[in-house]
Amino acid sequence: TSIWPTPQLGAVHELLRQRARDLGLVVDGADDTDTERAIERTLAEEVPVPEPTEAECRRWYEANIKRFRSGDLACARHILFQITPGAPVPEIRAVAETMLHELQAKAELFEQRAREHSNCPSGANGGNLGQLQRGETVPEFEKAIFEDTTIGVLPKLVTTRHGFHIIAVDRRVAGQQLPFEIVREQIAAELRQRSEARALSQYVRLLAGNAEIEGVELDAAESPLIQ
Repeated sequence: TSIWPTPQLGAVHELLRQRARDLGLVVDGADDTDTERAIERTLAEEVPVPEPTEAECRRWYEANIKRFRSGDLACARHILFQITPGAPVPEIRAVAETMLHELQAKAELFEQRAREHSNCPSGANGGNLGQLQRGETVPEFEKAIFEDTTIGVLPKLVTTRHGFHIIAVDRRVAGQQLPFEIVREQIAAELRQRSEARALSQYVRLLAGNAEIEGVELDAAESPLIQ
């Protein structure tokens, strides 16, 4: 997944193509496949990504220990306020917040409100999602239901790429904590991805400081000492 939205993504690709050309890795008129290979080689040579250390992985594990459990189950319901292109997001959020406050006071209305207002097919069943385990939902939703101990309507709206969710957890079944050794590679991959995203962002900002691409703001930088 790109760390830049469109149209910034197109501008980033053009910056990388120009850099690959400057390095002599791609020539004008090259086809898309050759261009992409040249960009990959440019990034490999100029954006080194350090391998996370054992200590870094262990600190991440300890700081996010609730994430690394197996067998956790939650019986949950939700009401989805879907966000579509061009939708009035502040107004939708306001409606969702108002309903959240209502349901925190009158939880018995949850099923009725889900049937009336939810944009998820589960609304026909009162918002019932059944028994969920880790890995079955988008990350933001998973974090909300598994890194909280609340039984009942959760205290805040949960925002995902689908929209705003009011969530109620009816039952929890605790699983087992996974030892560090089991999830070490998973943690290393995540830290590597985060490091790569930071390095690429800084690299592109430096390239943008020496380029002119009209109509797109990339937060260009002129110094390598950027944060």
